[in-house]
Amino acid sequence: MGQMKRYAPLAILGLLAILPLVGLSTYALHILIMVIMWSVIGMAWNLLGGYCGQVSFGHAAFFGVGAYTAGIVYSKGGASAWWGMPLSIVFVSAFAMVIGFICLRLRGPFFALATLAIGVILRVTAENLTGLTDGDLGIMIRERTWVEKTWYFYVILILAAITFYLVKKVIESRLGYYFVAVREDQDAAESLGINTTLYKTIALCLSAVFTGLAGAFYTNYMGYIDPKVVFALHDISIVTIMIVMIGGVATFWGPVIGSVIMVLLAEVIRSIPKLGAAHHTFFGILLIVIIIFLPNGIMGDMPKLRRILRMGKSS
Repeated sequence: MGQMKRYAPLAILGLLAILPLVGLSTYALHILIMVIMWSVIGMAWNLLGGYCGQVSFGHAAFFGVGAYTAGIVYSKGGASAWWGMPLSIVFVSAFAMVIGFICLRLRGPFFALATLAIGVILRVTAENLTGLTDGDLGIMIRERTWVEKTWYFYVILILAAITFYLVKKVIESRLGYYFVAVREDQDAAESLGINTTLYKTIALCLSAVFTGLAGAFYTNYMGYIDPKVVFALHDISIVTIMIVMIGGVATFWGPVIGSVIMVLLAEVIRSIPKLGAAHHTFFGILLIVIIIFLPNGIMGDMPKLRRILRMGKSS
């Protein structure tokens, strides 16, 4: 059983890798790309909010910085927007350290509100720095690297595999134990000699980098960004939190499960006439149901779900 769990990620990765070869439609491949991209963002948030206990409402800021790094490299630097992915590691890390210096002095809801404010400030800044970001006009990538979606799929799949592997290694290391100690009781952790500010900053930077890489990929994949899209509170920050809460906070597979549910549900709702604009309402109802009946998320409450299924079969 232990061996099966150990090799399950490799089996899933191999299965996903062959999916484009079986003749999936362009639409199906797009949905898969979105699911995997949101999985990356969810895993990144889970590292900070789930394992380290620092609930962020501002991950749209990191996503947007990564997205605009790629966009500005293309529009102002004249280079391929793909260079924005490695460059986003540098810029997003530096930005995260600045944000950490400001916000990590705060705890609980005050930290959450501070990160929310940072996301809003960056959106307004991007709208007004027209010389750099082109403001509300946004940035369009006119020379697309690939017309078909297959290679975009493999790029985001590789990024997701790396993110999953690194998050797992970090959480299973001494660093992960420090994160959990900070989450459980910051004062107690400090009394044991743990530099909580340092480890919260490390968690924030790691989480920000993965999110920024997803943002840089989004620019290349979608070919267009503007401040209201990549710095969106509802469509980026809030959806990220919902993905992790639905899938399971502080679980390795929770963000993956949550992203599958959220992306598919969003597509179903948008396909229903007159309900497309109301998807946030349905997401809110789903979140309330999850909190009431599965407070630890699907993966966190898997034993409870198994008992319910057994009871259903026995009846």
